[in-house]
Parts: sequence; structure tokens; C-alpha cells
Amino acid sequence: MTIAAVTFDLWDTMIVDESDEPGRRARGLPPKGEHRRRLVHEALAREAPIDYAAVALAYDVADAAFDKVWKEHHVTWTVRERLRVLLAGLGRSLPQAAFDRLVAAHETMEIEVVPDAVEGIGEALAALAARYRLGVVSDSIVSPGRVLRQILEHHGLARHFSAFVFSDEIGCAKPDARMFGAAAEALGVDPVRMVHVGDREHNDVEGPKALGMKAVLFTGVRAVDEARTTADAVCRRHADLPALVAGLDEG
Repeated sequence: MTIAAVTFDLWDTMIVDESDEPGRRARGLPPKGEHRRRLVHEALAREAPIDYAAVALAYDVADAAFDKVWKEHHVTWTVRERLRVLLAGLGRSLPQAAFDRLVAAHETMEIEVVPDAVEGIGEALAALAARYRLGVVSDSIVSPGRVLRQILEHHGLARHFSAFVFSDEIGCAKPDARMFGAAAEALGVDPVRMVHVGDREHNDVEGPKALGMKAVLFTGVRAVDEARTTADAVCRRHADLPALVAGLDEG
């Protein structure tokens, strides 16, 4: 059956995760993980004294809980939910306005210094958009969907897409079939006529294939899963992607 749509993961498929850190250092900013912990400590310390080490430990515990829920139950807590878990663990609270500012500072951190686009992604999307409908299917780890859209817009990539599916907006995360089903519905395409491109075997290959889609493992940034992939194809650079998808289409 002819391919009608192609969906893309975001991190390490279109945008290079952590590529903003050199730019942050150049501006005298701490690494994002440290910065987030400092923000929590500063917000709490304004209300009452608290040890930074206690805040950092509570942050680590909240992160571990997030990872467990994400990987085992396929849900990505929002930043608001994560910070509530963290504060509950410390037995502390914040005034609503201070809490809202803390949430906003977390959510917008990755547009203070925008991470890099993967080499060749713009050209690949332009070529694919001439033939297929395109969508984004991405988990939202810290930056919510509205911020991820801004990152794509910054790089001139958002204009190629007809659908955006982010886990914080859908209420579940990859590889949950609802993520890919939502993309199929938004694109108006049967899943069996879709190809998904992403860098993680569990999320971006097993997830879409369970719904009858084809899957391409992208290894240009992260190649950890290449040796064991069940993907229909492996793509090492975006310059090859249009021809690779066309080959799957013809097949």
C-alpha cells in the first residue's frame, strides 16, 4: 500500500539533545540540570532556609520517579506534576505565584539557548513534504509541546508539518499506540500507510510497528540501538532519507 505520511521523533532525530550546553556555558549559564535544581532551591529559600543538597537529592528522586512512570507506564508527567512531587518529598510548598514562575522557568529553559538542528533535516523535510504529509510525534520530557513547536519554528522546520503530537498534550507517551493513532487521525491517513522516523528502538520502532506502520531508525546522532533494531530501514544521515522512504514506498 502506498505511503501517504511520514512522522518524526524530535530529540536526536530532528533536534540534537543537549547541544545547547556549549552556548549556555558561553553565556555563563550553568548546565540545565544544575540550573533547574538551583531554581528550586532559590524559590524555597526565599520562603524559609533549606539546604541545597536536600533540594538536589529530592530533585534526583523526583527524576527517578518520572523515569519509572515514563518507561513503565508510558506517561510523561508535566513539569507542574514533577515539581509537586518534588515539593511533597521535601514537605514544602510555595505560594501559587512563586510556583507558577518556577514552572515557567523550567518549561522555557530550552528556548533561552536553542539547541541545534540535526544536519540536513531541513532539506530532507522539504523533499519529503513535496510527496507526503508530515507529522511530529514526540515525548515532552521537560519542554512542553508549545515550547517544542517554538524550537522547530526557530529552525524553520515547523512549516513542513501538518500535525504535532506531544505527550504532554495527549496524556500518554511513546510507544503507546495512542500517540501514533493521534498522528494518523490528525493527518487523515491509515497507520498502515505511514512511516515513523526516530532514534529509539522501543519508542520509535516497536511503537509504530505495533500499529502497522513502517519504521526507520535514525542513527545520525544516537546509534545505541542500531545493532538490535527491527526497523524496516536504518538511516545514518538525513540526506539519504527521501530516497530511503521512497524505497519503502516502492517496496
